[in-house]
Amino acid sequence: MPMELQAQEIPDISQNYTNCFSTNSRSFRMKQSAFYLIAESIVISIHLLVFFTSRIAINGFNNDLTQRSIVWCKLRQSFGTSFTLISLSIVCFATIDQYLSTNYNPFLKQLSTLKFARHLTCGAVIVWLAHGIPFIVFMKILPVYGCTTYYDGFNTYVTYIYYLILSGLLPIVIMSIFATLAYINVRRIVKSRIAIFRRRLDRQLTAMILARVAFLVAVTLPYIIDRIYIIQVQLTQIDPVQKATLQLAGAVAYSLFYLSYAVCYLTFCFCY
Repeated sequence: MPMELQAQEIPDISQNYTNCFSTNSRSFRMKQSAFYLIAESIVISIHLLVFFTSRIAINGFNNDLTQRSIVWCKLRQSFGTSFTLISLSIVCFATIDQYLSTNYNPFLKQLSTLKFARHLTCGAVIVWLAHGIPFIVFMKILPVYGCTTYYDGFNTYVTYIYYLILSGLLPIVIMSIFATLAYINVRRIVKSRIAIFRRRLDRQLTAMILARVAFLVAVTLPYIIDRIYIIQVQLTQIDPVQKATLQLAGAVAYSLFYLSYAVCYLTFCFCY
């Protein structure tokens, strides 16, 4: 990837650390949605630090460890998929929680607790780290393709289950549905007799989550489509112009996907 990505990732990391402190105010500290946003910032920061180190080695020292070290080839893919799914899961949890916390139904409302939010987040971390184990098993450095999967069955799983469903359609559908329902709930709260401070707090958190979801959906779709296409097409069997076009499209999609991490910070700036 181009060097511009490195310059982009530096503010992304610092911005996500800023989130951890800016949301830790008295009014937001005990809100489950704030907990999810802080947890997402931590996961994103770790993700960017791991991959930023790899980019420095590749572009700064011309040393692509994924092509030289089988251990790094396996771990990089495993961590990348795990942290991506953890981040998406946290956004889904935050969206669902905001719907529950603003709901008029007492039974649904009581499901929104900080303890439950912590359990869900810990569960997602455990499940998706375990999900990364097959990548450690099936990744291999091949002479032509570099660090890639060598088992066709697992390659099919990555294409249609991981990219298309787990990191594509499933989180997009969940986030879109519950973000819309949370927005409807907040519109009802505005017309109710709930305390002004509570209404303002719910509106702020809902606005943050809606902005995060909208941008995440917009930038995730091109990345998912690009990854599925690249996996299915053998780049060595197409002409150089088409190959260069695909690489350019991939670079743009990749940049947009990681740009979404910075939005986790920008939502706070515009919604406070």
